[in-house]
Amino acid sequence: MSAAKTMTADVVIIGGGPGGMSAAVSAKNAGAAEVVIIERETRLSGILQQCIHNGFGLHKFKEELTGPEYGQRYEEMVSRLGITVMTETMAVDITPDRTVTAVSKERGYFSIKAGAVVLAMGCREKPRGALSIPGTRPAGVFTAGTAQKLVNIKGYMPGKDIVILGSGDIGLIMARRMTLEGARVKAVCEIMEDSGGLTRNIVQCLQDFNIPLLLRHTVVEIHGKKRVEGVTVAKVDGNLKPIPGTEEYIECDTLMLSVGLIPENELSKKAGVELDPKTRGPVVDENRQTKVSGIFACGNVVKVHELVDFVSDEGEIAGRSAALYAQGLPLTGSETSGAGGSSKPVPSTQKKGVKNLVSEDGKGSTVICTICPMGCKIQVEALTTEESHPEKPAQPAFRVTGNTCKRGERYAVQEVTAPQRTLTTTMYAKGGVIVPVKTDRPVPREKLSSCMKVINCKTLILPIEAGDIIIENIEDTGANVIAERSFL
Repeated sequence: MSAAKTMTADVVIIGGGPGGMSAAVSAKNAGAAEVVIIERETRLSGILQQCIHNGFGLHKFKEELTGPEYGQRYEEMVSRLGITVMTETMAVDITPDRTVTAVSKERGYFSIKAGAVVLAMGCREKPRGALSIPGTRPAGVFTAGTAQKLVNIKGYMPGKDIVILGSGDIGLIMARRMTLEGARVKAVCEIMEDSGGLTRNIVQCLQDFNIPLLLRHTVVEIHGKKRVEGVTVAKVDGNLKPIPGTEEYIECDTLMLSVGLIPENELSKKAGVELDPKTRGPVVDENRQTKVSGIFACGNVVKVHELVDFVSDEGEIAGRSAALYAQGLPLTGSETSGAGGSSKPVPSTQKKGVKNLVSEDGKGSTVICTICPMGCKIQVEALTTEESHPEKPAQPAFRVTGNTCKRGERYAVQEVTAPQRTLTTTMYAKGGVIVPVKTDRPVPREKLSSCMKVINCKTLILPIEAGDIIIENIEDTGANVIAERSFL
């Protein structure tokens, strides 16, 4: 087969996740005539496709979205602007002069000579090999992200009895997801003295389901030949070394690893881009330009971010800068961040040493608020009849302190009296398609399991559009089950 003719484009973006899509939209809006996204999957959105849980978009869209909903908004922007999208296409090489070589079933090998390139390949998980866990190598050891894809995209259950190593957000979210699907999560082990996940995930993924979080614990051995049969966990000392005599065997058929992410930078190396030894991502300036002229980078390929909203922010900067470069226009600095590509710092919702986020004491309940990054520690005290409503003694009332806004006050009282959760899950559609769905409002926490049973008994018929109502008033909660994204 003869080599295909080299194409040309103003801006080529490698990766169609949140950073890549944002960069493409920004580049187009900044005047780039021909913008191309190269994406190896069958559709855009990257990792967002499997992140069916909510919590995205609070900064970018000022509302809480699921991963598929967030991704679909950018997909629609890309479509409206007429940006060229090459899915099921793998970029295999980039030269310092900005020639991108790619391969696909449709085109075979081909090259694109770009005016500017944006690297937006995201990140990958650390595998078992990075942990040096002794033991055999049976089936049943998964990274949490791989397990998430199996459940949320493929519709397969990785196992029934689960131990999770690492309490980052992906691990916590998978603890909840597996529990809702009927698995038993025996424990989440964390080698550090505090969880690395957000407070809301500790509350809603572990405490809601009474899943043990074993701090200062690690897996020291994996047991089993053909399939995982169990793991041995042990406490660790101040040097993170296992303490002899603290070993405990936990029977399980699956071990999930949630032990960190690494920027995906094989292509960056091929392009001659300098990498930061600390972040393992490209060294970039305030315009997200690397040390190689005309090659830009953004999002998790530069540095692993906590929030997808900040990945999109970086994509905007990189895309705009790439478009200006391709047009021969001067670049202008950004206020968002400086070298290294880190976003503006925001308050973390992680509270050091917090184990019980709704706890009782002699004066009432303490709640860690999770509705914004402030993470206020709120005290909720039930008032006596005389203190609350002396003329209407049937009405309960509470004294709430420690909150910084009215929303926090309402959340704390709700969490103490009748906690509610938005349910996110998947449904089968005829033809083997897995559709992410959610309730359009929170439902009582105690009804999560019964709602899941109703959802699992139904099969969808395509086509379906994002926002379509699938089940009305599920379990008399007043909430409708709706599709998170379109399948046409």
